Amino acid sequence: MVKFVRQLSHDIRNNLNAVELQSAYLAELAQDPELKNEIQRLREMTSGIGVNLQRLTAGLSQVNPNPMSYSAADFIEDLKQKVAKELPDNASKVTWDVQLKDEELDIDPQLVQQALLELFNNAFQHERNIKSITAKGYIDKDHFVFELSEPKASFESSTQNWGFEPMRKVSQGHYGLGLNRVRAIAEAHGGDLRADYDKKTSTLKTTMRLPASPAEKS
Repeated sequence: MVKFVRQLSHDIRNNLNAVELQSAYLAELAQDPELKNEIQRLREMTSGIGVNLQRLTAGLSQVNPNPMSYSAADFIEDLKQKVAKELPDNASKVTWDVQLKDEELDIDPQLVQQALLELFNNAFQHERNIKSITAKGYIDKDHFVFELSEPKASFESSTQNWGFEPMRKVSQGHYGLGLNRVRAIAEAHGGDLRADYDKKTSTLKTTMRLPASPAEKS
C-alpha cells in the first residue's frame, strides 16, 4: 500500500508540475489584471495539492533517523521556538515545565521535533477552544520524557493502541497518519509513545520516552 501511494503521489505531482508550467506561461501572456489574479490563485491551489501529497507520502514512509548527540535542554528550547513559529495563534497557550540539566540525547532532532509538533497540532486541532495545555520535559532514570497534557471535557477513544491504528479516523485533509508517524519516530529512536486519560481531571496526557545519557558530574 505504501509503495502504491508513493507511486500514485509521484505521478500526480508530475501532472501538477505540468499544470504549474502552463499556468506560469498563461500568466506571462495575460494582460488583464483580474485574469492574472485568477491564474495566481490557480497556481496556489495547485501548489497546495502538491504539498498535501508530499505530507501523505511522508506519513506513510519508513522512519530512518540520522542520530546525533544533542542537549536535551537545547532541544526543548528549539522546540519552543518552532512552536512559536508554526503555531503563532496558540503558542501562548502552552505552559512549559522543563526540568533538564546537562543530559544528552542521541536523536535525529528534525524527526523528533516533527513528531512533537504533530502532538501540539493534534491538541489544538481537536480542541479549537482550548485555553491552555502543559508541555513537560524531564529525565526519568535513563530516559528523556516529554509529556503533553491537554484538557478533554469528553473523551471516548481507547488509548490502548495509541499510535497503532493509522487511518482509523479520516476526514477532509486529514488521513489519520499523524499519531502512527509519531509512534514510529519514537520507536526508531529506541523509545515509545503512550497516552492516558484521567477522567477525574478530564485530562489527556500523551507521553514520549526516548533514551538519554545522564548529565556529566563535574
